[in-house]
Amino acid sequence: MVEHIASINSVVNSFIWGVPAMICILGVGLLLTVRTRFIQIRKFGYAINSTVSKIFKKKDAEDGAMTPFQSVCTALAATVGTGNIAGVAGAIALGGPGAVFWMWVSALLGMCTKFSEVTLAVHFREKNKHGDWVGGPMYYIKNGLSKKWHWLAFVYAAFGVLTVFGTGNATQVNTITTAINSALVTFNVLDEGSKGVFNLCLGIFIAFIVGLILLGGIKRIGNVTEKLVPFMALFYVVLALGVVFINITSIPAVFKSIVLGAFDPGAITGGIVGSFFLSLKKGIARGIFSNEAGLGTGSIAHACSDTKKPVKQGMFGIFEVFADTIVICTLTALVILCSGVSINYGADAGAELTITGFTSTYGNWISLFTAVALCCFAFSTIIGWGLYGARCIEFLFNEKVIKPFMVVYSLVAILGATVDLGLLWSIAETFNGLMSIPNLVALFLLSGTVVKLTKDYFDENKKKKKKIKKGVLKYEKEFKSIVVFCFSYDVYGIQRVSAVCGHA
Repeated sequence: MVEHIASINSVVNSFIWGVPAMICILGVGLLLTVRTRFIQIRKFGYAINSTVSKIFKKKDAEDGAMTPFQSVCTALAATVGTGNIAGVAGAIALGGPGAVFWMWVSALLGMCTKFSEVTLAVHFREKNKHGDWVGGPMYYIKNGLSKKWHWLAFVYAAFGVLTVFGTGNATQVNTITTAINSALVTFNVLDEGSKGVFNLCLGIFIAFIVGLILLGGIKRIGNVTEKLVPFMALFYVVLALGVVFINITSIPAVFKSIVLGAFDPGAITGGIVGSFFLSLKKGIARGIFSNEAGLGTGSIAHACSDTKKPVKQGMFGIFEVFADTIVICTLTALVILCSGVSINYGADAGAELTITGFTSTYGNWISLFTAVALCCFAFSTIIGWGLYGARCIEFLFNEKVIKPFMVVYSLVAILGATVDLGLLWSIAETFNGLMSIPNLVALFLLSGTVVKLTKDYFDENKKKKKKIKKGVLKYEKEFKSIVVFCFSYDVYGIQRVSAVCGHA
């Protein structure tokens, strides 16, 4: 049965992630980049400034909404996950070091793609019967396109419900069990024969915690992610930077292998990975799995934000892809490539390859800390994707099915703790590809709306700045007049007093 599913998925996956998919993903990203005049580069400083500053601002959101920071943490909770650790390792093993280069390319274009998704999601969102903000690709298709395209919204939501079980849950739990098993086996706490029972118990525990959080609603999800995400990201970045600094002399050779391997993977992998297209495919596929640009899922969390400015919230999309792929995925790749670990090219790999990169540098004791980091990453992703699935199934049916869905979604963690990693990743990639198709069509058709919203926002900002500058100049002029008057009066007074004294 499993072999039959694997063979069917292999055929579908090859078609979905074939040449047409690469053209669509890169093509839409390039179209949006050109039409917005390279906003991810042109306004990169503004994006970082307007997003990072939110971290230090505390404010409460209205009922049925998250603060802008909570919404970005929820989106990052879903994106900064095992795709950054296990996904990067798999991309390098199957596509060679050059796959990292194609991750960067997809991220550069993906910044603009995700900016557009978030902007449209906030602009076309609506409130449900409970007063919660709901939005995402299904809503900007429904509210932004004509009725003849509305079927795409239902297709997206249907694929979304199927995707969350694999991408958002099963693969994440599988990574958690792998990380914990690796740490416990290293210290002889767990033997190979006990893994099955231990993983089952672990899956049940994760299912319970996930259900407890998700059933608490949008506020509880936001409260958990805003505390978990900054901690786990900083923790992992510090560990990874330590590996890079210890192996700093090998960094030039690593970057050379990434760039050379992007166009000639056989030269780096000894001919095992000889296909340029395979390197490109794995880099882009795993890059999208990590940053979700093109999937539209992150925009579902942003639509919950307590904000009235779609474009300003869209800037978080640029920041997310940069933080996720350019920073964290690159650090993971450097940990693997500069630590000198043996890579079995052509064979699938996961979190264990990344963990080996850390342990070969720090020693076996670090496996405990990497296990904690992996668990945080994976768990946060499960929470974020739980929200995505709830919004998709709510769109297909109604609010009444959300809680039963949450229960089923939580129980999938038990399955994820006990099945094969390679098949899970492959199925997750397939559903990601299927999910991206209706979203990319919508982004293509609504690209003009993105351009208009962006232009209007920055034109309004310019007018405000001019108005403020004009007001400042006016007050400066009035202030100077007062100073001159006072000075003149003072001089006149002094002269008059002197004249009187001299006369006396």
